[in-house]
Formats: sequence, structure tokens, C-alpha cells
Amino acid sequence: MRILLVAATAAELGPLISDFGISISELDKNKRTSIFQVKSEIEHSNSEILITGVGMVATAFALGKHLAANPYDLVVNLGIAGSFDRGIRIGELVEVTQDTLAELGAEDNDAFLTIGDLGFGEATFYPSTKLADLYNLFNNFNLKTAAAITVNTVHGNEASIEKTAARLSPQLESMEGAAFFYACNQVGVPCIQIRAVSNYVEKRNRDNWNIGLAIKNLNTFAVEFLKLYW
Repeated sequence: MRILLVAATAAELGPLISDFGISISELDKNKRTSIFQVKSEIEHSNSEILITGVGMVATAFALGKHLAANPYDLVVNLGIAGSFDRGIRIGELVEVTQDTLAELGAEDNDAFLTIGDLGFGEATFYPSTKLADLYNLFNNFNLKTAAAITVNTVHGNEASIEKTAARLSPQLESMEGAAFFYACNQVGVPCIQIRAVSNYVEKRNRDNWNIGLAIKNLNTFAVEFLKLYW
């Protein structure tokens, strides 16, 4: 099975990249996109890691360009996220089953018109498969599922957080997820998105973040995930 792991930054998959004999220093500092061949003791491993760069534009471009020339059986988006939902613990892994481009649309005084309201397309995208459907052992992971939004500007203002929560009822937010689903769906490749929560969505306070724990748990999952196919 040929699998592509997709992340916005090399740091998010740093432990995994290191485990498979790749140095993050190999990342070309003049490029935002890099592709790594995952190395293992299994002779016919075809897994790769694509680092796209941060944000939905970089993700959609890098992933679309790569998928146009490289077929895969499964594409997996791995990254950290902020959580609106306090029932999700810091560091916890979540499978995203719906992701919306939160800012795509138009303001109509105090109201917001989605791209769908305007008649120009869709803003909400879904994975083409589910973790539990890929391999019956995946049920052992017991990941929560969640609805997410994708944003250009990460929330850190109480008024905008309240407004977004009331309009969309999101549980998570990232800067790439919906663009990832969009690119994969356009090509027709099976895809899933797994996020580890690094912080709650609140007035910006880095003292409350735990990026290290989120990355640790995300990479532990990634290693176990790949082992099921080797």
C-alpha cells in the first residue's frame, strides 16, 4: 500500500522524520515544500512524507501538484490544532470528519454569507474514508471524531471566537485541513485527517499551549499507523 503523509511543517513530524533516518536539516531552507521517502527495514515500503508549508494556499498547491504526478492508495494529513471543545484534552488525538473554510464568503452588514449562499461553490469538505474502515485494528486507537474549521487567521480574540463558535459550532481549527480535503477529493484519492490538540481556542496565551505533547502523541500514532502496513 502506498501512503502519503502530509504535514504543514517538518517540526510537526520531526520525531517520525528522525526515526526513519531523515534529518530535518535536509529541508531546503529556500523551499517551502519537501518530499521525504520514509525508510524502513521492509523492502517494499512506499510511504512518503510531504511537507507543504503553512496555510491553505500552500497546502492546496503543493498537494495538488504532487498528487497530479504521484498516485497513492491513501493520503493522511497529520498536524496540530486548536480546540474550541474543552471536552477534548490537550495532547489528545482527533479524527476530523468535516472541515469548513470558515472565512470563504462575504459580509452582509452583521451577517455572513457563505460561498454556498453566494452560489459560487462549497466551503465544507469531508474525508473520503474513515480510520476505522481502513483496517480493523484501527478500532484500537479509539480516536474521537470532530468537526473542524480552516482559517487564515488563528483565533485569539474573545469576540471573534464567540462569533465563530455561534456561526459554525466548530470543535477544532487548523490552517490547512479543509484545503487538504479539497485537494484529495479533486484528485479522487482516499484521505483522512488526524489532529493532535496543542491548545484551546481562547485569548492568545502561549503559556497554556503544549505543542510538545501534541507532537509527541501525533508521531506515536504515525509510527503505529505505518507499522500496520509494513
